Amino acid sequence: MAEEQGEEYLFKIVLIGDSAVGKSNLLSRFATNQFDPTSKATIGVEFQTQVVDIDGKEIKAQIWDTAGQERFRAVTSAYYRGAVGALVVYDITRKTTFESVKRWLDELTTHCDTTVARMLVGNKCDLENLRDVSVDEAKSFAEEEGLFFMETSALESTNVQQAFETVIKDIYNNISRKMLNSDSYKKAELSVNRVTLVKDGSDKQNKFNLSSCCAR
Repeated sequence: MAEEQGEEYLFKIVLIGDSAVGKSNLLSRFATNQFDPTSKATIGVEFQTQVVDIDGKEIKAQIWDTAGQERFRAVTSAYYRGAVGALVVYDITRKTTFESVKRWLDELTTHCDTTVARMLVGNKCDLENLRDVSVDEAKSFAEEEGLFFMETSALESTNVQQAFETVIKDIYNNISRKMLNSDSYKKAELSVNRVTLVKDGSDKQNKFNLSSCCAR
């Protein structure tokens, strides 16, 4: 899912987590620097593409926003295939969304056929007065699971860029190491999992079936 030497790198990254933790607004803030207080819950899947510069190379991150509702899990699970990065999002004001993280990680492991750079994201850190999950608890869990960890606020644009770029850079570093270790890596693995972008003129946003419910 990446090409080198003058050809673009394209990484598929998935956003996963319970409904209404703010996945769509994190993606919107990263891709277009916008926040929608009336954001609707994602039904099915949508994705956006953002270009990031890593070590002078142009990286296209194709970020998929998956529905968090249980009834759509069978639909979204197919979209894990080929992903090389994941942000597992919970809401710091709702302990139940944090307790669901382990299940989402298990699902990620089950459906992904590649090595995945994983980050635990505690969203809505602007709501400190409503906090239900401590930083220490989340950090400890992340260390046990071998995850990057960061708290974000899509509303205030806190750490959103850094969270996505940390995952993208880790993917790039992993792939760069594998390319150095194996001349055949690109042909044997990367090209097999290559994602072809669906162009819509701007190559900026692609959506599949959106609908209701508020998510910060």
